[in-house]
Amino acid sequence: MRKIILASTSRYRRELLEKLGLPFETDKPETDESPLPREAPASTAIRLAEEKARAVSSRHPDALIIGSDQVASVGDERFGKPGTAERAQAQLRQMSGRSITFHTAVCLLDTQSDKATTLCVPTEVGFRTLSDDEIERYVGREMPLDCAGSAKSEGLGIALLEHIRGDDPNALVGLPLIALSRLLRDAGVQVV
Repeated sequence: MRKIILASTSRYRRELLEKLGLPFETDKPETDESPLPREAPASTAIRLAEEKARAVSSRHPDALIIGSDQVASVGDERFGKPGTAERAQAQLRQMSGRSITFHTAVCLLDTQSDKATTLCVPTEVGFRTLSDDEIERYVGREMPLDCAGSAKSEGLGIALLEHIRGDDPNALVGLPLIALSRLLRDAGVQVV
């Protein structure tokens, strides 16, 4: 079997990919994650997923490289990784009572052929109306500083939500495994 590389140092993506039971290595991509002017959120996620895969490709000449990126948005507003508790609280106040779309893109780059295939999986997340006390308690307990949108649906963040609508529950956490499994099968990898 060809070497599989996850172009990410995200523990969430690593844990998700481990669910498939395939041997893989990780490599840190160095990419600028800034959106381009007037770039749609889904387009940003797709572009960055491929850029991350390509960023490590020269170090893995005969591999299948997985890149992934996620952009959370509503209208023109984007919600990235907050980095601080204050920004996490501010994001959650902005998202309170609203539906946010999380665009999660995955790219599989075959370094032998230089062929990159990307897919984007949207997930709609409805936040219930949150009080300031709930937001402060949640951020203090879970410290969701490294995830887009400041809420971990796989943890206590699920209590902040009204609904999740999408084709793959893993996409919201950061890696759409249904889409990735399809890409790997198309590349000749026996996933099951």
